[in-house]
Amino acid sequence: MTAPPPSVARILILSLNFPPDLIGAARYSGELAAWLVERGYEVEVITAPPYYPAWRLAHQDHGWRYRRDVIAGASVTRCPLWVRPGLGGCGRLLHLASFAVSSGLPMVRRAWSWRPQVVFAVCPTLFALPAALIAARLSGARTWLHVQDFEVDAAFALGLLATPQLRSLALGAERALMAACDMVSSLTPGMVGRLTTKGVPAHRTHLLPNWVDPAEIRCLTEPSSLRTEMGYGAGDILALYAGNMGNKQGLETVINAARLTADLPHLHYLLVGDGSERTVLETAAQGLATVRFAPLVPAGQLNALMNAADIHVLPQRADADGLMMPSKLSVMMASGKPVVAGASMGSEVAKAMMGCGVVVPPGSGAAFAEALRQLAGESERRSALGLEARRRAITLWNRQDVLSNFERRLRALAEQPQDVTAGSRGDHPS
Repeated sequence: MTAPPPSVARILILSLNFPPDLIGAARYSGELAAWLVERGYEVEVITAPPYYPAWRLAHQDHGWRYRRDVIAGASVTRCPLWVRPGLGGCGRLLHLASFAVSSGLPMVRRAWSWRPQVVFAVCPTLFALPAALIAARLSGARTWLHVQDFEVDAAFALGLLATPQLRSLALGAERALMAACDMVSSLTPGMVGRLTTKGVPAHRTHLLPNWVDPAEIRCLTEPSSLRTEMGYGAGDILALYAGNMGNKQGLETVINAARLTADLPHLHYLLVGDGSERTVLETAAQGLATVRFAPLVPAGQLNALMNAADIHVLPQRADADGLMMPSKLSVMMASGKPVVAGASMGSEVAKAMMGCGVVVPPGSGAAFAEALRQLAGESERRSALGLEARRRAITLWNRQDVLSNFERRLRALAEQPQDVTAGSRGDHPS
């Protein structure tokens, strides 16, 4: 391992979610921080206390106290956070604003005293980006914004916010904040292209997809032990969803599909996870003998869980299609099992799955049911699609390739003279 030169050694990360939060954004922020530490960088993280996916703090005193921690070699500051289960639009805004306020002071203090070369901010949440920009300006650091999903667009598409005047104000603020960053990245070519429509010059954009470690998520040669422990037999076909059970996942589609395939008692549905909609989904699934719910498994059992499936299901709400790239898709595909996904043709999900999965209209329980009904009876097709899915996942999202490419771009950004002002961003390497 070769340590980077001192001029690019310090990275300050701002991320609302960080391990042990059970959400994709937390996982990827944590792995990125650990990668940088392993490569010889000094890394500090400003984040919130764990609260996801239950939307409640594990320890109530964490909501009003600052706490320090060390995770995988990175120094972590946990900031006070206001959070409650079942938050609506205004409640979500207050939740995000609480982190923006509480994280501002430690961001500025660490930037001033520690002098990082790059401030790396993760969106969500855009609310906290002003503090990151101020911190970077005070320390002479570069600012890199990574967009996991377009939270402003999604908030209006999902009906969390509906006022036209507020939409105009929010989009204007988003545009101004993104334009102030030295680099802006996102998960797919389409999402990177969307950045340019929001005013980010193409030479200041970067493709940073959610990655997968093919050694961690791999095909098992024998049946998964978790499958047996959960009581599924060799003749059962298991359709699995594992992840957050929130508003934008559209999991009611899976419940509708289960109702429409109730005549196939060997086709089972397992929904693993937690979230704001789980109770609603459990109520909707009452009386369906083929549907079960289970809690998320520890990280060490993720591969066993992925391999317990015969088919992975990835529903999405139609109004959220195209605004995000579900982080769980790379893990599903890398497990070597086929995926049935709700996505519009031409969307990033549909493009990634072309030839290695089944894409149906988002929100259509009937289309999901028909796709699952067909795959349940075609074992050879399931095997062929699964093998191609794994090959595609390794080609597109191999952890080593993605993070090595990211680090090269990070070095190029960080090694620029720190006294260069915002007006000379046009000299950034493309």
